[in-house]
Amino acid sequence: MRAILTVVGKDTVGIMSKVSSLCAKYNVNIVDVNQTVMQDLFCMIMLCEIDKVEESFNSFSDAAAELGEKYNLSIHVMHEDIFNSMHKI
Repeated sequence: MRAILTVVGKDTVGIMSKVSSLCAKYNVNIVDVNQTVMQDLFCMIMLCEIDKVEESFNSFSDAAAELGEKYNLSIHVMHEDIFNSMHKI
């Protein structure tokens, strides 16, 4: 199974490190990353494998949202199937 993780917020040092550390803590494998900084806005999307996630997917998703709140970022995680369904034409 795979999930899409998105991060948006004011660019600061260490965002990628914080998010990847959270993924490692939950045994989430980062497959692909695309990130950019538009002026001072950090935007990142990650494709992650969640087959071996520690605890539960909801725990990981909640922890990601809490990390976002802590650092004033918008962090969302959703199953790839849901993401694909939302973006079908």
